[in-house]
Amino acid sequence: MDNFKPRIIIFCCNWCSYAGADLAGVSRLQIAPHFRVIRTMCSGRIEPEFVLKAFQNGVDGVMITGCHPGDCHYISGNYKTIRRYYFLKLLLSEFGVNTKRLKLHFISAGEGIEFQKRVNEFIEEIKKLGSADYAQKE
Repeated sequence: MDNFKPRIIIFCCNWCSYAGADLAGVSRLQIAPHFRVIRTMCSGRIEPEFVLKAFQNGVDGVMITGCHPGDCHYISGNYKTIRRYYFLKLLLSEFGVNTKRLKLHFISAGEGIEFQKRVNEFIEEIKKLGSADYAQKE
């Protein structure tokens, strides 16, 4: 497992968390390279099917990031995200996927350090869980 390199997808809303990720990058904050960012206009636009398809295609973890509640540029998109997140947790557990493989965090444009911290923590947690190939055995 020492050589395990997790494959992680991070969905970032355009207005806050993607800008926070960009700030982390331009600030040269150290983040493990085992993730890919998918930018969406709003975290509320992340359909449950996107997350399920990511797991179906073999990712080891999915993180959804968006604006802090009350700060959504689309008024209530992040509240929709919260409801979908808990629905997805339930759905993933029904499919036998460890629910620790899905995370939700609210990160603003000025929180590059927070983005770095949350991503690195998630990567370490996924490394401890191992490959999603083992998800059926968890």
